[in-house]
Amino acid sequence: MSDLDVAGLSVVYPGSPPVTAVDDVSLHVARGEIVALTGPSGCGKSSLLAGIVGVAAEQGSARVTGTVTWDGEDVTAMPVHRRGFGLVFQDGQLFEHLDVAANIGFGLRMARVPRDEREARVAALLETVALQGYGARRVDELSGGQRQRVALARSLAPGPRLLALDEPLSSLDAELRASLAVEIRRILTEAGATAIVVTHDLAEAEAMADRLVRMDAGRLVAGEA
Repeated sequence: MSDLDVAGLSVVYPGSPPVTAVDDVSLHVARGEIVALTGPSGCGKSSLLAGIVGVAAEQGSARVTGTVTWDGEDVTAMPVHRRGFGLVFQDGQLFEHLDVAANIGFGLRMARVPRDEREARVAALLETVALQGYGARRVDELSGGQRQRVALARSLAPGPRLLALDEPLSSLDAELRASLAVEIRRILTEAGATAIVVTHDLAEAEAMADRLVRMDAGRLVAGEA
C-alpha cells in the first residue's frame, strides 16, 4: 500500500520576524484517499500543500523542515519533478497557445511517451472529464469549468502518485463551484487518485473529499491528522 506520510513539517517564510506558516504538522494520507485541507484564509493550508509537493523549498522562498515520505521512501530532499506529485493551481495555468489535447498531453510529450500511447491516454482522459470532442478546441474558447477540467486532466495524464489541488474552484462562480466539486470527486475516484485538496469552503470540501482535515494558525486541529 503506497501512502503519504508527513512528519513534523514546518514552513517558515523570511522576514523580520520570520513567519511560520506551517508549524510542526504531521499528516497521513492513504493510497486512493482524497483529503481536504480546510480552515480560514491565512491558516497555512496552501503553504502545507507547497511543502508537501516541494515547491516551497524549490522556489527558495521558504525554509522547510520535517520529512515527507511516499511508500516509506523519503522524498524530502527530492526536487519537485522527481517526487511524482502533480499540482493543480487556482487558475489552471493552461497553455493558451496549445489546444485542449496538446495541453492534456504536454507532460506526456515532455516524458517522450510514444505518440500513439499519448493520444490514447489523452482520449481516455477527455472522456473521464466529460470533454469528448474538445481535443482540437482552443482553450480560450472554454468556460471556466471546462478549463479547470482540462487542467485536472493534464495533471492526471502522467499518472502522479499524489495530486495536490490548491483552491481549484476559487475563480468560479458559486453555482459552478458546487457542481464542479461533485465532478472533481467523480474524476479523482475514477482515476484512483490519491489527492489533497485545499479549500476554505466547507461544502466544497465535503463534496470533494473522503476526509476533512482542518488547520488553524499553521497547525492541524487536534485529532484530525
